[in-house]
Amino acid sequence: MVSKVEMNRTKHSPVFAWFTSVALMACICAGTLLGHTVHAQSQHGQVQRARIDGENDATSLTNLDAQQADKLSPDLRDQISDSSAPRDFSAQALTTGVVRVIVQLNQTASGRLNGFLHSHAVEKGRFVNFNSIAIDIPQSDIQMLANFPEVRYISVNRDVQLNGHIETTTGAQAMRQEFANGGLDGSGIGIAILDSGIYTQHLAFTNTGNGGSRIVANVDFTGEGNTSSDPFGHGTHVAGLIGCNGNGTGVPSAYEGIAPNANLINLRVLNSQGVGNTSMLMSALDWIMNNRAAYNIRVVNMSLGGLAIDSYKNDPACRAVRSLVDAGIVVVAAAGNNGKNSAGQKVYGSIHSPGNEPSAITVGAVNTYATDIRSDDTIATYSSRGPTRSFWTDTQGLKHYDNLMKPDVVAPGNKLVSAESVGNLLVTTNPQLDATKTAVQQKDMMFLSGTSMATPIVAGAAALLLQANPSLTPNMVKALLMYTAQPLAGFNMLEQGAGELNIEGAVRLAKAVRTDLNNSTPLGTPMLTTGAAPVPQSTIATQTFNWGQGIITNYTYVTGSSLITLYQRVYGTGMLLGDGILLSNGILLSDGILLSNSVFVGDSILLSSGMLLGDGSPVLSCGILLGDGILLSDGILLSDGILLSDGILLSNGMLLGDTIAQSNGATVGGEPGDTIEIVEP
Repeated sequence: MVSKVEMNRTKHSPVFAWFTSVALMACICAGTLLGHTVHAQSQHGQVQRARIDGENDATSLTNLDAQQADKLSPDLRDQISDSSAPRDFSAQALTTGVVRVIVQLNQTASGRLNGFLHSHAVEKGRFVNFNSIAIDIPQSDIQMLANFPEVRYISVNRDVQLNGHIETTTGAQAMRQEFANGGLDGSGIGIAILDSGIYTQHLAFTNTGNGGSRIVANVDFTGEGNTSSDPFGHGTHVAGLIGCNGNGTGVPSAYEGIAPNANLINLRVLNSQGVGNTSMLMSALDWIMNNRAAYNIRVVNMSLGGLAIDSYKNDPACRAVRSLVDAGIVVVAAAGNNGKNSAGQKVYGSIHSPGNEPSAITVGAVNTYATDIRSDDTIATYSSRGPTRSFWTDTQGLKHYDNLMKPDVVAPGNKLVSAESVGNLLVTTNPQLDATKTAVQQKDMMFLSGTSMATPIVAGAAALLLQANPSLTPNMVKALLMYTAQPLAGFNMLEQGAGELNIEGAVRLAKAVRTDLNNSTPLGTPMLTTGAAPVPQSTIATQTFNWGQGIITNYTYVTGSSLITLYQRVYGTGMLLGDGILLSNGILLSDGILLSNSVFVGDSILLSSGMLLGDGSPVLSCGILLGDGILLSDGILLSDGILLSDGILLSNGMLLGDTIAQSNGATVGGEPGDTIEIVEP
């Protein structure tokens, strides 16, 4: 049954209509190809396509193989097809002509393929849960490998590097005051932290109950064999934002983390220089899948990422993330720190991988200006903006961009104070990062800024929701965090997603959700134990604000109280929140099968008024994002005058209004390794 169509109608200016017409007439479209290096998300120096005719995402992932001509990632294809190309991939080449790659299989390898690998390649890792392997192979043998029918996709084993008062401003303190007898502190929840390691002797990670450590597992995937320290310093800071316990541990209580009694699983995927690669990340994700029950791993934090190239449908890290989410694990990923170029101008379309995966909770950064009140909060200038620009290539050689609306939410990420690892590289080379110095090194704290710092704030919040209601699925957690978020005035959805994290509201709502909901629950079943929806307002630091009351769903957004009062099928496992949207004659509709009637579907990306998610000035039609390679910025129409016309390519190859983006594969927004900055308010 198809539901009644309910949409937010908006009027567009003549300027908007003109630019939209130009965009739709531009048949040859190209997006900025961001660089090839994966790096963690601390700031330095300065969509999936909608469901069509009832087709869900799992189906589109399967059908992609029939449409896709090229089994090689774009950077790998460039290497083997261009003899003049450099002979390495940002330190990926072992020797001349030998490359590190991740091979994804679509079925069990035959004896013939195993024989080929044995004689032509060196296996470096096998990821059983994701049917993938990491190998070193001569460049000249890549195409022969791709010809095997069992091989689904081959991508470069890219580098992975780091991307950097929270109790009060996030609403955690308000939540604890409201639920004083609830003991919501992350107890019993396992949070896996994939990073540069954790300094295990820091007193921030002490269990106040028995004096032991809350770091319950330490595994090194870098090959350095280090499981007890953090020579780079990023991972310890991230872990402290999640789980720093200042209650009687000797660490100032002002620096308490969001989930101060959660169990931490230390998975080291970045080495002493803050660098790793995709196979290290895949190994850690594979380990999580195998050990999730033993450590009750409900949340994964990845304050790292890389400039997204492959579509999330092919990216091995994204596909691994999807497997974890389908298994019931909340995965939180940094958006990236490429929100501005070297001239300080806004850049759109720079979301990192695996933050470009639709099932992940992708987090951008807020600058709170060191105040608890939210009235002065802004999106940090460096925080990466959507839409996602990863792509796949069809049999005609045309690129199809994912164009997902990201990030999903934003959280404080600027100049945050957290645990410091003894003698770490970041502080050694940047002494100004020191926040406190005591006679006891195990108490020291440091500053960092970046979406890396915002990400663990959201991961800690997810742990609190799961402690409050262990039956929540990852999609429910994501939906509740977005529904209760506060839209920040003056920023659009490609900058802030659903808005700024509101832990008080999200926990209050999570506690009201029934615990007997599952994939068999009929659409429209009452969702709350309270019957009526709670008051959609929160008060943080004496300021009362409305919840956004909406959810970002890949290409658009949906609003309405039915999102929390009636069970939505998209909240189940094995689905995406965007599966409830279909495309009909260019109009976005709720299909009435996975999303109930009375859910409103937005048709424009908005410049927020600071009220509800669906309020504000339209800056871009959601339908524009559906077109491959077509992207217009809000600056062209209403806002700040910044142009990003990377998707409007005229037939002579000239870009229209190209004042920020660079075409032909040029990198935008910083150099690899540009990772840490103290951003002054």
